[in-house]
Amino acid sequence: VIPPPVIHIESYSEDSVSFSLKMTTNIKVSGYVVNIYWTFDTHRQEKRTLVIEGEKSIQKVANLTAHTPYEISAWAKTELGDSPLSFVHVVTSGTRPASPSLKAKAINQTAVECSWSGPRNVVYGIFYATSFLELYRSPHNSTTSAHNITVLVQRDEQYLFLV
Repeated sequence: VIPPPVIHIESYSEDSVSFSLKMTTNIKVSGYVVNIYWTFDTHRQEKRTLVIEGEKSIQKVANLTAHTPYEISAWAKTELGDSPLSFVHVVTSGTRPASPSLKAKAINQTAVECSWSGPRNVVYGIFYATSFLELYRSPHNSTTSAHNITVLVQRDEQYLFLV
């Protein structure tokens, strides 16, 4: 039986988490697959995947959001196959940024100008869909460090926007 890897949180800050991965077995490990999950505004679960080569590993994941819960899951790739998953949870330190105030204005039948307030020097994600279900499962999206973006939409549809 292949045991799950041990994930140990080494440190965390407002915008990063460092963790180590190791196996408590003599089975040869060729690498790990790590998923980092977080929920965006209760509507959209985001994920970042890391593929890590080697037996022992300390990783730092940056560009995270302050005071946000993250779930880290990992499994090991071994000579005998993949291990079971292991999980760990961490909440970044600091104060979570205030939600931006979004305004969406139709320019014409296929373009919408979205603008919002918020801090500078960050990346914003703009999500839009024709229903709450689509907004949660598979929204259209775009990113920008600006405070406005024009998105192209289908004519004769109503859209929900989230930034």
